[in-house]
Amino acid sequence: MQLIFVHGWSVTTTATYGQLPEALAEVAALAGLDISIEHIHLGKYVSFRNEVNLDDIARGFDQALRELPNNQHQLQPFSCITHSTGGPVVRHWIDQFYGADKLGQLPLRHLVMLAPANHGSALAVLGQKRVSRISSWFKHIEPGLRILDWLSLGSIGQRTLNRNALDFNYVGNDVYPFVLAGQGIDRELYDFINSYLVEPGSDGVVRVAGANMNYRFFALKQSNEVLSDEPLITRLVYDKEKPLRTSTPVPIGVYRQYSHSGPNKGIMFSVEKTPGVLQPVVADIVKCLQVENEADYQRRSEQLAELTKTEQTAHHGEESVERYAMLIFHIHDDQGNHFSHDDYDILLLGGSDYQPYELPKGFFIDRQMNRTTSNLVYYIDADRMHEIKDGQFGIRVVAQPDSGFAYYCMAEFRSDGVSLAQVLVVNQTTYVDITVKRCVDRNVFRFARGDESRGDFDGVLVGGEEVER
Repeated sequence: MQLIFVHGWSVTTTATYGQLPEALAEVAALAGLDISIEHIHLGKYVSFRNEVNLDDIARGFDQALRELPNNQHQLQPFSCITHSTGGPVVRHWIDQFYGADKLGQLPLRHLVMLAPANHGSALAVLGQKRVSRISSWFKHIEPGLRILDWLSLGSIGQRTLNRNALDFNYVGNDVYPFVLAGQGIDRELYDFINSYLVEPGSDGVVRVAGANMNYRFFALKQSNEVLSDEPLITRLVYDKEKPLRTSTPVPIGVYRQYSHSGPNKGIMFSVEKTPGVLQPVVADIVKCLQVENEADYQRRSEQLAELTKTEQTAHHGEESVERYAMLIFHIHDDQGNHFSHDDYDILLLGGSDYQPYELPKGFFIDRQMNRTTSNLVYYIDADRMHEIKDGQFGIRVVAQPDSGFAYYCMAEFRSDGVSLAQVLVVNQTTYVDITVKRCVDRNVFRFARGDESRGDFDGVLVGGEEVER
């Protein structure tokens, strides 16, 4: 078996892979897999130059594959282990060079992603400003701003890649992706820098919900149905036939003992090649590489689900690990206009009266606005949110301007027919696409009769009646 390793952002040495390649080769041999160290290829790509984007790296990855032995005429089957940004790199390569229609031609058999930033990292915005610049100052390298743009929560790149992947039939084409993520924090490394580095539900860099390849898209559109006259609020509706689009199921295993990186707890760098050392992530990677068919894949999925359940439940005198979810809001109007970051707000609602104050206490963890895309990301304690009063939840959009010759009315989604459990899922991300109606006052354009006396109309007032279209 040919095995490819792909590292994450800002890496400048193959030492980042630690002893994982050697440990895998040893355990794989014991499991009967034909993997030796000479069959392993360690990726080394440039992510620290500002002109390089994810598309460039995917193209480079494709060329590098073709330059490996026996690949000159056709890419030979291989499996891949990625860490952090390496996951999106390989997924972007799949989307760019194969996509849903050509997935049957993909030479990749197994994709085991360790702590992948599939839905970004809350730290990326910090990396653009402070941490990466400090690091770059000492290393004399650029921070790789285009990659950080992709990694920032709510980026266009993440949205596009994950929307495209909704249609991927992995198992039907003998492709077996997996996600293995940590939910441990190495406080010796991080707690003095930034609160995101000790964020619950994450490994210190990537949230479990941000790694998980099980996600959904939920589209809402503002209707003319009035929910309230004062203030005027109309209903956000969804497609009754297919309210949510969900991704193809991908197994995920979560470990409470692993953090994102570091020699002590890092999910990749802490691995030792010492024979006989119990290292759960190594054993689980090998089990993933042993999958050969749909039945194997289903069994592996069930095993990793049980692992995750165990790891996120109280045991050995420890407290249970809280579970979180992300909501990524993308707001635009029915004329194709997008809003700047300070032109709208999103309020989550609860209870039969659909009010913000009816939401469960402690549900809110973080809110981050992507200043480039104006997409808003909520990070929520999913278990607490599911204690919502009366089982009712809603979403209110308040867009600006809210008066004048062109304006927006408030809009609300209320959970009629779609339950909270369908929209907000533990350990997962939901992309919420909201289309609001741009209202235009009839007095924005009027005609004067030709036989009337000419005169100024700069004092025209809002009439309070909308144009029909």
